[in-house]
Amino acid sequence: MAVSVDVIRSRVEAEADFVARLRAEIAQVIVGQQYMIDRLLAGILANGHILIEGVPGLAKTTAVKTLAQAIECSFSRIQFTPDLLPADLIGTQIYNPRDSSFTTRRGPIFGNIILADEVNRAPAKVQSALLEAMQERQVTIGDKSYALEEPFMVLATQNPIEQEGTYPLPEAQVDRFMFKLKVNYPTRAEERQMMDRVDLLHDASVKPVVTREQILRARELVNQIYVDDKAKNYIVDLVQATRNPQAFGLDLGHLIEYGASPRATLYLHQAARALAFLQGEGNVFPNDVKQVAMDILRHRVIVTYEAEAEELTSEHIIRQILDKVPVP
Repeated sequence: MAVSVDVIRSRVEAEADFVARLRAEIAQVIVGQQYMIDRLLAGILANGHILIEGVPGLAKTTAVKTLAQAIECSFSRIQFTPDLLPADLIGTQIYNPRDSSFTTRRGPIFGNIILADEVNRAPAKVQSALLEAMQERQVTIGDKSYALEEPFMVLATQNPIEQEGTYPLPEAQVDRFMFKLKVNYPTRAEERQMMDRVDLLHDASVKPVVTREQILRARELVNQIYVDDKAKNYIVDLVQATRNPQAFGLDLGHLIEYGASPRATLYLHQAARALAFLQGEGNVFPNDVKQVAMDILRHRVIVTYEAEAEELTSEHIIRQILDKVPVP
């Protein structure tokens, strides 16, 4: 028997009390950047990985580290460099000459929250090892596979202004990230507040306010949040408009090389549910879908050379789609 929206909402209100505590704990360290914090929380509730892009100094790494400290779970920070090897990430087998046996040493990928710092600075074979773990939720060392403990979430950062000596992630691999966030500079008021609050000699202490079990229970509840047919149809229309814009009255076909994959449809559905949970709702509204659409579609719409010549990005195209496709 289907559970009513009111019952789901009451469950959400009872279970989501940790969200306010988590926001408050993060706010002790991070000034502003509410958009990034909201998407980090949505990602961990929706069981999705996140790619964060922004210029240096915007607290990308600090935000991820603070989130991990505020949750009772294991955290690994991996600095990606050109000389990194897959074994440095997933682990390796060490030979013991005394008894001619091998001992498995697990790598930093065996954590709950993984920070892949500057992911585009490591070569393709290391990126592939990371992205395989993201997709399969397991890694293979020698002839044995090891499941990764839930929650398992990869938060990767990359710097958009330095391309020399980097290895850009292929489109097919970027597609495995639920969100791609673009972090902007703080406002004047936020930057002024940072000067008053930040003491470079002493780090602010962050204590765990959420347990691993609470996150897993919240994920189960997110999967129960109701999505009606209007919202589902809106999700499908947005994705279809990236592949066949003419059907929606949009003259964008010459600007789009490839539209969003079916994974975008599934991620829009799940991310909208996570956003509804964060807002204390038991059902998804079409506006929830619209709020997360840019972050889910921006790295899945590939533009043509003609669009690049006109200095048009995927974000320009997605904005036109969001403006044109009617919200039910």
